[in-house]
Amino acid sequence: PVALHLDHGTDFEQVMKCLRAGFTSVMFDGSHLSLEENIKKTAQVAEIAHAVGVSVEGELGRLQGTEDQISVSEREAFFTDPQEAFTFVKETGIDALAPSIGTAHGRYQGRPKLDFQRLKEIHELVPIPLVLHGSSGVPAEDIRRAIALGVRKVNIDTDIRQAFVQEVRQVLAADVDEIDPRKVLGPARAKATEVIREKIRLFGSNEKA
Repeated sequence: PVALHLDHGTDFEQVMKCLRAGFTSVMFDGSHLSLEENIKKTAQVAEIAHAVGVSVEGELGRLQGTEDQISVSEREAFFTDPQEAFTFVKETGIDALAPSIGTAHGRYQGRPKLDFQRLKEIHELVPIPLVLHGSSGVPAEDIRRAIALGVRKVNIDTDIRQAFVQEVRQVLAADVDEIDPRKVLGPARAKATEVIREKIRLFGSNEKA
């Protein structure tokens, strides 16, 4: 099975274009909005998407970039409040929720600190699958723990891109005169596939398609 998913759609018209194009799921990211406005716009997307059989992911709380220099108190201010998560899910009717619990987009400089207690509280209040964004570079044991606490979708784009690009660089470094894209992109694709297979096993999703 193959899913065509819109990640971090922040514009209503963009989401509508994806629905018309045949996407199987969409994410509306209203995390930059107030809770009330996020609920309003996400619910609107969910109503339209569900009418055409498309599932919707919503986000509550803000993920920081790994380069952001912020204090612990400032960092936690961006985390998802469990009670707000309950209200958000109830009033929007979304199918999956991406909470903010300490992960970040991009490459980590050190080990990320995930708020598992917060994740546990959200899982106990929210009756839908949870999504962990910014999971590239998160230790395997933390991924397994997050899955045990309700995470059912794990985003690892940076890990895949990094494997692909590093292999391209190695191939070109070994032969600077290589001009055949197949000989450059083939090994890179194989390396990315290797990482994806490894992650599928880590997530416990192997042999479940």
